[in-house]
Amino acid sequence: MKEKTIDYVLRSTWMTIQKMYNEEAGKKGSTMATGFALISIDPEEGTASTALGPKMGMESTSLSRTLKVMEEKGLIVRKPNPLDGRGVIVHLTPFGKEMREFSKSVVFRFDEAIKESVSEEDLQTFKNVAHTIVELINNKKIYSTEKI
Repeated sequence: MKEKTIDYVLRSTWMTIQKMYNEEAGKKGSTMATGFALISIDPEEGTASTALGPKMGMESTSLSRTLKVMEEKGLIVRKPNPLDGRGVIVHLTPFGKEMREFSKSVVFRFDEAIKESVSEEDLQTFKNVAHTIVELINNKKIYSTEKI
């Protein structure tokens, strides 16, 4: 059997994590994307909608759909930004805050389970490798930007 590429290992691992999170979120009629958005919104001050996309690594069209569903489910309310009339601040409703706590507990339980099964040294190595991958990509060290 051929050795699996780093890309394959990362994608298949993330797909498995995503499936697990969606199964847990589904128990409360939610999704991983909604849970991630809930965790990304400041529970006290709210968060500018324009800041959410970059914070979550989501494209604006996907984020718009997610926010629309969240608003329909009563998890958030959108209010005009008092500092910039063109912008919108996304605030959690009491139900949104409750679901945010559920989402956080799901993420923390995942972390705990991994920490119980993987040594601190291996976790640090994993984090170092992930950091290196991000740095290589961000610094355009894998593919040049020159035209072929």
